[in-house]
Amino acid sequence: MITRRTALRAGVAATSIVGTGGMLLPVVNAVATEPPAPAAELDPVGIAKFTQRMPLAPVLQPYLTTSTTSYYRMNLKEASKEIVPGLTTRLRTFNGSFPGPVIKAESGRRVVVRQTNSLSVPTSIHLHGAHVPQDSDGSPMDLIEPDGGTKTYTYPNTQPHANLWFHDHAHHMESENVFRGMTGTYVLTDDIERRLRLPSGAYDIPVSLRDARFAQNGELIYEMGDFRKRNVILANGKSWPYFEVAARKYRFRLTNTANQRFFALRLADGSELVQIGTDGGLLPSPYRTDTVAISPGERADVVIDFSRYPVGTTIELVNKDVAPFESADLVGKVIQFRVTRTAHDDSVVPDTLRTLPPLPAASVNRSVDMKMDETGSPGSQAYINGKTYDMDRIDTEIAYGATEIWTVKNSNQFAPHNFHMHLVQFRVLERNGQPVTSGPETGLKDTVPLKPGETVKVQATFTGYRGTYVYHCHLFDHGAMGMMANMRIS
Repeated sequence: MITRRTALRAGVAATSIVGTGGMLLPVVNAVATEPPAPAAELDPVGIAKFTQRMPLAPVLQPYLTTSTTSYYRMNLKEASKEIVPGLTTRLRTFNGSFPGPVIKAESGRRVVVRQTNSLSVPTSIHLHGAHVPQDSDGSPMDLIEPDGGTKTYTYPNTQPHANLWFHDHAHHMESENVFRGMTGTYVLTDDIERRLRLPSGAYDIPVSLRDARFAQNGELIYEMGDFRKRNVILANGKSWPYFEVAARKYRFRLTNTANQRFFALRLADGSELVQIGTDGGLLPSPYRTDTVAISPGERADVVIDFSRYPVGTTIELVNKDVAPFESADLVGKVIQFRVTRTAHDDSVVPDTLRTLPPLPAASVNRSVDMKMDETGSPGSQAYINGKTYDMDRIDTEIAYGATEIWTVKNSNQFAPHNFHMHLVQFRVLERNGQPVTSGPETGLKDTVPLKPGETVKVQATFTGYRGTYVYHCHLFDHGAMGMMANMRIS
């Protein structure tokens, strides 16, 4: 079993400084006793932009279907892919694909996935945002052993439509496993969503966004917390790709799969983006904006209407969350859209997307304080309510069926965090003392960002399953430093 203590036993804990949106924070890096010689690093300035087509993630097909259940198999294995033009990168993948596969599921119909771990490291697969029993949640210590270990996960899909995703969650390994490619997409739909005539089929595109750092030979360079050096932006597994579109509406299901990077996405000409959904599915009504922000783990469902551009136009999707020490020509560029043709479009974005149920009365109020050491000293740790994660400690006891309000605060001066809760989708009631009445935080959420000093108030109802689940910061390095806690629903 991997713990923080055994992870650090191999050597001393070194500290580096990381930036997110212009903020600096210390992170722990476990250094091996005999570290390998540093790889010669690839200068990202020399990587050609917008020369690779953005691929579509492969849709995984079930090997068996019954009247109630779809059965899938996945193999966690290494694979080599061209991410940077002309170079080959070794990855840890689901089924050898990068981007990882898409599972298309339906509310009320079970999905069963048998995972075989052919990697040399332990894994634990978490379906992020899903309402699942404890034994299928992908707990940080519920590991699939390496070199052939297996585990079967059952996803009842008893929740409404949502854009979910799956990733490794093995404690102290998740940061590197995810960095090396272990993510995939899980699209859950229902009749409410299908009836709306939103862009669909070839015009409904899942997009996974992240950053990376490469050696000159194309291999990934992983060093926990080296945010400053992860300055190559990937979309669906390609560095700064282009994507050909027709002059009509497209739906992009965006997932931030980065370890630490925040994105603030906008079109280079400032044209309108229509955000229709977030973590837990569609918003009550469309949110028209010029910028869509997603922190690590968050999802944004966005419609872009390319009919306003003549055929032959190129338009960039850019990132405005660029720290002062970063290059806007690198981390500020994401995807180039090329309008190459016309196409019939009978899709619509209706003024009303869904009706969320009224909030029940809450019976319990709790406070959650998120904080990490900002001294930059070796052995820096991260805390929830003053404690680092202990798999054997229950931090929060919750009565089954209870509705609770949690006030979550980022007590750091420089470090950003975000808050992710397993098992449930929640509603954001307030941000910094102000009621949330419009925008993407009016929808169902499972991950919410907190800048230094910020406070959010969220409400959740704990029903469906009993057991022990975690809540944590979804900046993977912060969770590995201890910013995670156990809650028991009983």
